[in-house]
Amino acid sequence: MKEIGEGRRNTQSYQCLTVSMACLSLSQLQKFQEDGFLVLEGFLSADECAAIQQRIGEIVAEMDVPPHCRIEFSTQEEEQLQAQGSTDYFLSSGDKIRFFFEKGVFDKKGNFLVPPEKSINKIGHALHAHDPVFRSVTHSPKMQALARSLGLQMPVVLQSMYIFKDASFLYTEPLGRVLGMWIAVEDATLGNGCLWFIPGSHTSGVSRRMIRAPAGSVPCTSFLGSEPIRDNRLFVPTPVRRGTLVLIHGEVVHKSEQNLSDQSRQAYTFHLMEAADTVWSPENWLQPTAELPFPPLYT
Repeated sequence: MKEIGEGRRNTQSYQCLTVSMACLSLSQLQKFQEDGFLVLEGFLSADECAAIQQRIGEIVAEMDVPPHCRIEFSTQEEEQLQAQGSTDYFLSSGDKIRFFFEKGVFDKKGNFLVPPEKSINKIGHALHAHDPVFRSVTHSPKMQALARSLGLQMPVVLQSMYIFKDASFLYTEPLGRVLGMWIAVEDATLGNGCLWFIPGSHTSGVSRRMIRAPAGSVPCTSFLGSEPIRDNRLFVPTPVRRGTLVLIHGEVVHKSEQNLSDQSRQAYTFHLMEAADTVWSPENWLQPTAELPFPPLYT
């Protein structure tokens, strides 16, 4: 079974004619296969980005999260297990739109210490399913054409997130079947926390992943494996302009640094899986539900 990006299908010709900017050239496919990521500038227009930001502003304005569900989001292992891994609010978010917050924005009773709209780290994990604006972006003709140019036969949407600032979490058999679509809704710069990659690192396999613990366990998640110490000199910064889409192989090593600027760095991202001949691990924290099976990308 071929990995994502290996070859194209003859049936792509029509889509490539109608949505030409979304179809990858052979040289782009080769670069993606070699590096594990690919930058596609101008994928969304300024108007499309503005519409996304307007909608997310409306969603935030309507936010109503009970104090006991106010979870601080972290990418640090120990903090993840203490926060996300100890609550059903995170584990059951795969088919809902839920809010995850920055560290230090609540007092001991869960009350906001800062304006609520300034407190959010991300919104996830089913914007693509429940909100018409994000559904339209996710399933747009050019997004479908891009997936077809990568040779995806039966892509399904696993999850989606709107990141206000900032993957070892999703595992398939065989490996190489998960793909990230990361869209810069605002400019991502060295100062405000752009993505950094280790080119070619996707060929090394998965070293660590988050899994669900047995029912009734506390915390509800744990990690298999450990993240090796990385030589920071191997990371390459990838600043991009607003509207850029970055294709991310599910196993390429990447990170983003802390945003030390006075500018936000908003992004919309979602994950696809090639469902053809792929086994979704029952240990993954994210699981399809009867209410929301992983929806097909192609409409």
